Amino acid sequence: MRIYFEVIGCKLNQAEVEDLARQALAAGHQMVQDPSQADWAIVNTCTVTHVAARKSRQAIRHLHRLNPALRIAVIGCFAEISPSEAARLEGVALVLPNARKESVLQEIASQSGEALPLGRTCGIGAPLPGGHTRALVKVQDGCDNACTYCIVSTARGPSRSRPPEEVLSEVQARLQEGYREVVLTGVNLGAYGRDMGTSPTGWSLARLVRALLDLPGDWRLRLSSIEPWDATPELVALWPHPKLCRHLHVPLQSGSDAILRRMGRGYRASDYLDLIRAVRARVPEIGLSTDVIVGFPGEGEAEFAETLAFVEQCAFSRLHVFRYSPRPGTPAAQMEGAVPPAIAQARSLKLAALGRALAERFHRQYLGREVKVLFETATKHSDTLIWDGLTDNYIRVEVACPRPLANEMHTVRIEAADASGLRGTLL
Repeated sequence: MRIYFEVIGCKLNQAEVEDLARQALAAGHQMVQDPSQADWAIVNTCTVTHVAARKSRQAIRHLHRLNPALRIAVIGCFAEISPSEAARLEGVALVLPNARKESVLQEIASQSGEALPLGRTCGIGAPLPGGHTRALVKVQDGCDNACTYCIVSTARGPSRSRPPEEVLSEVQARLQEGYREVVLTGVNLGAYGRDMGTSPTGWSLARLVRALLDLPGDWRLRLSSIEPWDATPELVALWPHPKLCRHLHVPLQSGSDAILRRMGRGYRASDYLDLIRAVRARVPEIGLSTDVIVGFPGEGEAEFAETLAFVEQCAFSRLHVFRYSPRPGTPAAQMEGAVPPAIAQARSLKLAALGRALAERFHRQYLGREVKVLFETATKHSDTLIWDGLTDNYIRVEVACPRPLANEMHTVRIEAADASGLRGTLL
């Protein structure tokens, strides 16, 4: 059976699809890059905002237009929250909630008359097609937080941690396949281990990371998003381990204490500032990225001005700006003080412009310096290849080089910098 995979949304969705793809290959199925050549498409969807839900619908419709005979299996958060709507889309043959997502291969095999014994595999195989040099490993799912704007806890359920021995086994398998970077992912990554008990010898994200850093080899470990309250002293103390990437993504959401309270975030802006100052004191030049929501109910000009000033004070290396999107069933969707769309859009553009200026400022400190880069993909320009990759502190770097560099680490002397990243010469 020929299967095409598509992902909308977060790194966790990507990690889940990579796991399913490995299972499919191990069971003898063929993974194809062109949906017109596929028998089935598995689409892992998102609904964190109305834009993400729309992209999920558009992706499904696009697949059907490309291949009307294609049978489409819809999984993920859009399938969980809006199963009837997903099922009505043309070409959709299967809709599974998140609780049954891992059985999607068995379901489509059964519908195709090819019932096969399938299950999660942590074994060693070849790196997946598609050119990825970073292995995404899911270690946690679900969320116990109560942010008033977020539907993810409804879509994903309570926090659940993957057994540590299973995580260690998968990471070892990915390293033996040749991956040079492993990214730990989860809905609420920092909550890892809390559902396993609270004894002093219990597991936490910090303990898991320590165990992974003991694995041998020339590779590096990256953490995905960590909530401010989960960046514990125990976790921060793991830097500056040479294998642990100097990058943290810590969602801020607002720089206004009044809006943070309405969001149910549980901290003040000053608490957040204390955290990032402590992190920077321990890890100089760490890349600190964040998410900010504009146009949240009750956000007036004064609250937005507080956020703008606070973001500049924090000097983030990368900024993701989202306009507030009311999600049905969340407390924020019932709040008064809705911000007109035109005002929210203007605020989004203003904050994004500040984000670009801060990114360029962060990048320009590397002019004339040497950085280590893990290269990923190339595009052809004139007669040469332009390779791009990432530093450990999450800066994208481009170099011109005629030979293959994929999945290799090299030193680059930096000659140019802008908001998008760095450019230089391979040494």
